[in-house]
Amino acid sequence: MKIYNTLSKRKEEFIPLEEGKVKMYVCGPTVYNLIHIGNARPMIVFDTVRRYMEHKGYEVNYVSNFTDVDDKIIKKAIEEGVDASVISERYIAECKKDMEAMNIKPATTHPKATEEICGMLDMIGTLIEKGHAYAAPDGTVYFRTRSFKDYGKLSHKNLDDLQGGNRSLLVTGEDQKEDPLDFVLWKPKKEGEPYWESPWCQGRPGWHIECSVMSKKYLGEEIDIHGGGEDLVFPHHENEIAQSEAASGKPFAKYWMHNAFLNIDNKKMSKSAGNFFTVRDISEKYDLQVLRFFMLSAHYRSPLNFSAELMEAAQNGYDRIVTSVSNLNFLLQNAAGEMTEEEKKLAKEAEGFIAKFDEAMDDDFNTADAIAAIFELVKFANTNAKEGSSKAFVQALKDEIVTLSDICGLIVEKKEEMLDDDIEALIAERQAARKEKNFKRADEIRDELLAKGIILEDTREGVKWKRA
Repeated sequence: MKIYNTLSKRKEEFIPLEEGKVKMYVCGPTVYNLIHIGNARPMIVFDTVRRYMEHKGYEVNYVSNFTDVDDKIIKKAIEEGVDASVISERYIAECKKDMEAMNIKPATTHPKATEEICGMLDMIGTLIEKGHAYAAPDGTVYFRTRSFKDYGKLSHKNLDDLQGGNRSLLVTGEDQKEDPLDFVLWKPKKEGEPYWESPWCQGRPGWHIECSVMSKKYLGEEIDIHGGGEDLVFPHHENEIAQSEAASGKPFAKYWMHNAFLNIDNKKMSKSAGNFFTVRDISEKYDLQVLRFFMLSAHYRSPLNFSAELMEAAQNGYDRIVTSVSNLNFLLQNAAGEMTEEEKKLAKEAEGFIAKFDEAMDDDFNTADAIAAIFELVKFANTNAKEGSSKAFVQALKDEIVTLSDICGLIVEKKEEMLDDDIEALIAERQAARKEKNFKRADEIRDELLAKGIILEDTREGVKWKRA
């Protein structure tokens, strides 16, 4: 398995720190509103990475945080006249709903920044003791960026060319920095803001320190994979490396993975441009499995353009797989027996598509090519599984499609709805009428069922139905 490592700027063979186990940290959302589709991309990408790792037999400890104290959360809380925790808890709950709808597995641990303050105070204290941090007169604590000789190794930026990495937010005591490049670890409280006691002042943590502390607590000082969107490379992930490695003296993360940006109609997504979509907005028009399919249709390191046309194409692609599985389930109702010799040869041929899938995923999680392999398997199944095929053969093809789709987090086997007895009876009566060549009655029943919201489809596998 090869992974493109942002740190080395090349693909590297994946060798875990501990055999059979993967320690993986992915930066989660700041919970001040409903998540947008830009947030959804890293969630889907790294959930798929996790699923494939588990498919390969690894035990994955997957940690993804919720930033639940932040200027944006505080601003919204003030606007609504409520405590900041009310805002963060509301949107954590909403985020989890959207994640479930996108079939994103809950992380092994979802830590919250506000519940890890003690660990942050400890790490900041360690950094001060080692000379990597200092407290300004007003209680703001800064990291001495130049004290960490490897600063810039992830973003491949020259230290002298850098601007301060304070997440473009104004911070009290900015003029007290020893060096413009120093960044905030702890900042004093402002009127009406939540705060915690510390040795330096009543205040709250800077943004960067939380991930270093949570990763250390739940995964250890050294981890296998750290992931997130490419916008986090600098300054957030660069600062995480500086803090973590300065405190521990050990390498922080072995592999750094970053997904590329998502654009809307070839433009950067922004509220001011009127092209901003939440996941909830998309769910009003599409099953969020379609959004997941769309996100995986491109390699995670490739920029992805969102448009109505591309979502329609994703809908069609996803439906192809769902329909194929539905057809195989229909065949299974009357199929029986073990594979014939000819079917055994075909089953062996089908295994080639599984090998293609694995090859694509082993090459830096190339989900675009992996989905192409699923499509080839679907086409193969549509061509070779038919009425009269053995149950073992049809079941094998279905299981292969469902398994590969599940690795991508795609739910392609829809639960069959139960029909009321009277509707079932009408379908049976229509079948009998058609056999007796009583097409007038057969058409009447079709119209009657349509009035009840049931659409019949006469296929080569037999009669199927769906709700209008």
